[in-house]
Amino acid sequence: MKCIICKQAETQLGTTTVMLNRDGFTWIVRNVPAEICPNCGEDYVDEKIAARLLEQIQMVETGTLVDIREYVPA
Repeated sequence: MKCIICKQAETQLGTTTVMLNRDGFTWIVRNVPAEICPNCGEDYVDEKIAARLLEQIQMVETGTLVDIREYVPA
């Protein structure tokens, strides 16, 4: 797909780090599959993967401030 930010390059398969914040809690997931623009570095995570990550953040224990995880495919 063509990058919608820089409109200069086609994205390429790769991995990225996703950081989500919720109520003072930071959740970091490394090596998430994504389409990445080689020109500007913008990354695009698939809708199904994003939905799965949003579901998982709801299950993190209360009281945790930072949680760093490695992405594990379903």
